[in-house]
Amino acid sequence: MKITKDFDKTLLDNKDKFNAEFFHRFNAKKRKITLGDVMEKEYYFPTFYGDVTCAQAIFLCDYKKALELMPHEKVKPVPMPKGRAVLAISCYEYKNVMGIPPYNEIAFTIAVEVDKEKTPMLMPVLKNTNSGFFVFSMPVTSRENCLRGNYIWGLPKVTQEIDIYTEDDECVIKAYEENGEEYFSLRVPKHGKAKEFDQTTYLFPKLNGKVLKARTDFKATMNININIKSLFSKKAKLKKPCIELSNTQSAKVLRDLDITPMPLQLRYGEHMSSCFDYYDENFSLKE
Repeated sequence: MKITKDFDKTLLDNKDKFNAEFFHRFNAKKRKITLGDVMEKEYYFPTFYGDVTCAQAIFLCDYKKALELMPHEKVKPVPMPKGRAVLAISCYEYKNVMGIPPYNEIAFTIAVEVDKEKTPMLMPVLKNTNSGFFVFSMPVTSRENCLRGNYIWGLPKVTQEIDIYTEDDECVIKAYEENGEEYFSLRVPKHGKAKEFDQTTYLFPKLNGKVLKARTDFKATMNININIKSLFSKKAKLKKPCIELSNTQSAKVLRDLDITPMPLQLRYGEHMSSCFDYYDENFSLKE
């Protein structure tokens, strides 16, 4: 998808796209937001996303290098075997967004726990309200949503071209530098063992020197492929690599993480319903 640069103060009238039961759980209200010196605009929070196509890859990466990305000493990666951390790459094709035109997005994240003296091994991540993800890179095709991420939550969004399409029963995701050079490619099988998800988790971004906590919910059927070998071997590989990185600047942060070649999980789902809320104004890290 090409970059969408133009936007104004008008909200898209598309409430009729959000009639699924999932959205009835939430009371979306308008809040006036200042997008730097660009403009003020009222948005709905939580922001609703309907008919989402989602492709995810969960890798392991070097724990110490992941730790260097953390926004605060009390935000730490969840430790995994062999000195590694969890790298989750989530690629979204947002076909319907409450009040906003469609766009594509990739979230490069590390699974984290917050305000914990010790982090338990493996992944209790999604059931603990002080567990979730830290986003260290977030390309998006919409300039408006780049600004929303930057100014509301402190998310490290950048406006880039992102293609999401099907090829040989795989979902293919490609991201490009400003000059058009491809720097990231991911292939996720569309088939797999189906699993129902209805989950709440949290992002912990940093805005103006303060770590924030923002809730995100989603419901979907995901087709999953699991590679247990990746837990026990740093060298295990798929027959055909599913991720490719260039030598450009945008790819550097990923290359520096020393990602294990074989993903722990690959997930694919269509028609996902999800939402992302304004940050919790009562949250603060313990002194």
